[in-house]
Amino acid sequence: MAVTADLAKLLDKSYEDKELAELVDAPVAALAGVTDDDAKLLREALNIKTIGDLGRNKYFRAATALVTLADGAR
Repeated sequence: MAVTADLAKLLDKSYEDKELAELVDAPVAALAGVTDDDAKLLREALNIKTIGDLGRNKYFRAATALVTLADGAR
């Protein structure tokens, strides 16, 4: 099943036309609002280098799950 989504608001301009597989391997700074300095701090603190690393990080996944559960309990 093909899925379409407008990711323009989530990404820096130079990454807007990339395929999902490319985005997962893109640097964290490809996300709109994440600076090179932010990306450096994520790399140093949690060894997060790519968007995929960020999305698969156990701390970010745990936080997302907690927020989802809390929102569902309201």
